[in-house]
Amino acid sequence: MNYLLTGEETERLKFRKPEEKDFPVWKTFFEHPLSAKFVGFDTSASPEECCRTWFDRGIYRFENNLGGMNILINKQTNSLIGMAGLLIQEIDGGQKLEIGYSMLPVNWNKGYASEAAIKCRDYAFANKLSDEIISIIHPENFGSMKVATNNGMTLYKTTEFKGHPVNVFRITLQEWKHLISKPD
Repeated sequence: MNYLLTGEETERLKFRKPEEKDFPVWKTFFEHPLSAKFVGFDTSASPEECCRTWFDRGIYRFENNLGGMNILINKQTNSLIGMAGLLIQEIDGGQKLEIGYSMLPVNWNKGYASEAAIKCRDYAFANKLSDEIISIIHPENFGSMKVATNNGMTLYKTTEFKGHPVNVFRITLQEWKHLISKPD
């Protein structure tokens, strides 16, 4: 299945596959003290180490058809502002389709994550990739929980993911159909 949104666009964003040239810019994501914590990385690792792990995991995902994070380009400035995408995740003994999103800290609270997440949600359901989609969120990441809520998701459960406590937000295909059929 094609989980990558490469070539897709929203009003303000373009999606493309990550490239090695993105590494120096994306490394700044891990320079913020909360970034590594919120994505479940070793907080004692350097920004360079975290970024290398991030890119290596992405390459593995692409090569094994497990989805992946797309680079998000601001259409107005042509600059990298974050990443978002559809990921196959193993959680609580089963595989689930997740919408993941991470913005460079300078782009937090500007609506980019919600815009990208909504595009991922609509792409996944329109292409019949799953009957439900989740977002796995650190319990202290209130900004990410707001994005999930903006994406029509509700808190589904609290569990552990890769040894860390997480909140799992979810939207089903039926909920999405109801959501998009509502007049504004």
